[in-house]
Amino acid sequence: MLRCFRPVVSRRNSPALSIYKHIGIQLAKLISSLSTAAEPWPENAALYQQLKEDQILLSDNASSLAVQAFLQMCNLPIRVICRANAEYMSPSGKVPFIHVGNQVVSELGPIVQFVKAKGHSLSDGLDEVQKAEMKAYMELVNNMLLTAELYLQWCDDVTVEEITHPRYGSPYPWPLNRILSYQKQWEVRRKMKAIGWAGKTLEQVLEDVDQCCHALSQRLGTQPYFFNKQPTELDALVFGHLFTILTTQLITDELSEKVKNYSNLTAFCRRIEQQYFEGHERDSAAIAAQSSKRSLLR
Repeated sequence: MLRCFRPVVSRRNSPALSIYKHIGIQLAKLISSLSTAAEPWPENAALYQQLKEDQILLSDNASSLAVQAFLQMCNLPIRVICRANAEYMSPSGKVPFIHVGNQVVSELGPIVQFVKAKGHSLSDGLDEVQKAEMKAYMELVNNMLLTAELYLQWCDDVTVEEITHPRYGSPYPWPLNRILSYQKQWEVRRKMKAIGWAGKTLEQVLEDVDQCCHALSQRLGTQPYFFNKQPTELDALVFGHLFTILTTQLITDELSEKVKNYSNLTAFCRRIEQQYFEGHERDSAAIAAQSSKRSLLR
């Protein structure tokens, strides 16, 4: 007579227990998000970046300014705090990051989602097609402008020796300053190799920037913002990068000249600077972020 044996399933690995654990995790996340949303935006909210006079580089300055612009557009107060070790304080290793209550969030995308959870959104008025288009243009900016900034900082030999290494390592004594600079350069160049940019010439990178600016200029047209009368996170991102490119002194003006070829983009930057930064506290002003650089409005 044959007997049927049921396999013994460990309670630790049982499917039911796994489901309960998953439900528990999701409930914890939901409770956490609800408590975050219920908390008002504090007056002491802070944004952290590197030292703006001596240390911060083009790409990080652009990213920081984009977040500042986004928060200004949401009418949310933020205090800019400069720390030499901001990059190492960030949960993602990237700047800027914000400290709001007991939450620390880094980079524009996650910050947009965090702010949305608190009831503030710039893109709720867009339909699904427009939201998809907005995300596509944000990807374009990150894939072209941000990557070009990183290439210029870490792959153009003259810029690396005259600007990047001295600024990036400025807060630290020798030889730590050189060690950290070369470590960062190796990381960025490895990324460039992975995405197929390592073999590009500076002229090819500048051509990519021009194509990106052309696409942005075509989309903006004569509108005040990319989606007509109200700004979105796309406007904040584009402003952060274009304004920083226009007002940062590099070895040559080739990069800024690519942006200046599009008058509606320079007018767009001027408009956002005047509307959201002039007259505000200097801690969070675009002018303060570029205080030692050229003025866009001259």
